Amino acid sequence: MKRNSKKSNNIGKGAPSGVVISLLVHAAAFLLAGVLVVFNVVNKEEKKFVPPKPVERPKMKLKKPKVKVKKNSKPKSSERIVTKVQKANMPEIYLPEMSGIGDGVGTGGGYAGFDLMPNLDDIGFLGSPQSIGSDLEGTFYDFNRRSDGSTYGMDTDVFITELAAFVKSGWKTTKLARYYKSPKKLYATTIAVPPMPSPLAPSAFGEPDNMDFCWMVHYRGKLVHKDGIRFRFVGNGDDILVVRVDGKTVLNGSRGWDRDNSRWVDCADWQPTSADNRKWIKCHDFAAVGDLIELKPGVPVDIDIMFAEVPGGQFNAFLCVMEEGVKYENNSKGEPILPLFKTAALPRSLQDMIYRGMPVGEISVTNGPVFNDYASEVTAPVEIVQKPDWETDKPEPWPTGLRTWHSNDGQPLEAEFITSMGNTVVLKTAQGKQKKIPLADLSEEDRRYVTLSNPPDFKLDLGKKIRQRRLKYGADAIGINEYTFTTKVKQSSSGQYAHPLTVDTYVLGTEIGANQYILLDRMSSSFVPAEVENGENFEFSGRTIDLLDYDAYEMRRGDKYDGFLITVTDERGEIIAHRSTPTWMFKNLENLKALPVGSFMDNTCTRVWPTPLRANH
Repeated sequence: MKRNSKKSNNIGKGAPSGVVISLLVHAAAFLLAGVLVVFNVVNKEEKKFVPPKPVERPKMKLKKPKVKVKKNSKPKSSERIVTKVQKANMPEIYLPEMSGIGDGVGTGGGYAGFDLMPNLDDIGFLGSPQSIGSDLEGTFYDFNRRSDGSTYGMDTDVFITELAAFVKSGWKTTKLARYYKSPKKLYATTIAVPPMPSPLAPSAFGEPDNMDFCWMVHYRGKLVHKDGIRFRFVGNGDDILVVRVDGKTVLNGSRGWDRDNSRWVDCADWQPTSADNRKWIKCHDFAAVGDLIELKPGVPVDIDIMFAEVPGGQFNAFLCVMEEGVKYENNSKGEPILPLFKTAALPRSLQDMIYRGMPVGEISVTNGPVFNDYASEVTAPVEIVQKPDWETDKPEPWPTGLRTWHSNDGQPLEAEFITSMGNTVVLKTAQGKQKKIPLADLSEEDRRYVTLSNPPDFKLDLGKKIRQRRLKYGADAIGINEYTFTTKVKQSSSGQYAHPLTVDTYVLGTEIGANQYILLDRMSSSFVPAEVENGENFEFSGRTIDLLDYDAYEMRRGDKYDGFLITVTDERGEIIAHRSTPTWMFKNLENLKALPVGSFMDNTCTRVWPTPLRANH
């Protein structure tokens, strides 16, 4: 009995320990199960995520805004602004009433106003690198090269066939995809290319090494008139000129051998509808008269213009407007003087170029309708040179005669400056007595007065660097002389001059075969003589200027260098040195300052019109 009792006692005594052990075992089991669960959950969460297939959504084509910004790597030697100037007199040239600033029609249907004015230095016969919104975008194609630029070797008959295929396809540029297209665009506000060597057109598009034949320029954009208009295009091209409006060919003004037909009639399927077709001579050929076109007020339509050169040699293209119901002034041959087609008022520099290259009395450069939808009126932009700071912000007139001088100790003296000799200043009192005073005894203001009143002498010269560039011109080449002018200023007397000076240079040219002068360039710079190393020149150069000498219809044309004017102006605004060859340039300096680069002038520096081409018919 005692054993049983002992056993019972032992069991009862060990019960709590068993419970603990049991709890620990269960806890371990639960812990293990939890780990397994967590492990499985984590493994499931870390499975690689496979995204669903993308949803197909309709895509919208976005048009990139067409804002053309010109980039210059070189600073211009002079700047230009746009302003109104007094009209010059010229026979058979009429200044238009221009409809102006507002929303204009640009290429590709985009609308823009005159937010960006073109750099007037860059406006040429074929357009400007910068768009103003109402112009036509021009693209150059060379049929002598493949699209990758490799040589193709085009036959002229095949070239005409390719142009015809392009026109008949609805002017689809894909038809031209196999041929080279220049990356440079030009933006034209008129079609007015006077007779000129054909290599100059490719050169304008940055293709100076292009062959002078089998090339084409295609302009495209919008044609619009703010008030509505009924008119016909009148024009011709040597060799090809075709115009399409609103999907329909309205003019084939390609070169014609007689009044009835065109030599290049196969390049467009078009028959004239006007009795005046090939009746009037315009720019050395009988002009084609196009179909009647009607534009609704402010409603734009597509326009395409294509001109091309076939065999090489002389090239020209122009497009005039003959408005229904308008009576035009007749020239001496009884033919109407028709205005040029234009989408904006032409700046004077472009008017000069066109007038110079066209025979007198055949077309009008400035009057007639302007094809844009601008709501307000604006005059044609005319460029003038921006004046230097010293000229626009001129100091007070320099005092002469008696003035009050002060010594270092503050003692005043009423006297007139006579001269300075070394470190001594000679003054004359009101009573006529001369006094010699050491320069060091005068106040700082008085010493400055003496220095500015007695400037040093300078030697002035103009250096010329000439490089000839040649353009392919059939079996021969056209020589273009590239001039770079460098102004040279050197102090030729002793003494330190520590005040700033402004140097202005005007480069003069003359017409070849005519008698008008031309302002080829204007340069300006500043320096302090004391900061120039002893014995060295202060030098600065202008832009490169191309001067041509060529024949147009057996008439010699071009420009040549003819002289210069250099002036040195101090901080008072006084000219302290100058050199003028010829002398009349300095005598008429005030007139010269108002002229922009490229202006034609007479020997009084008054702006004039250039000498026009002489008609040879």
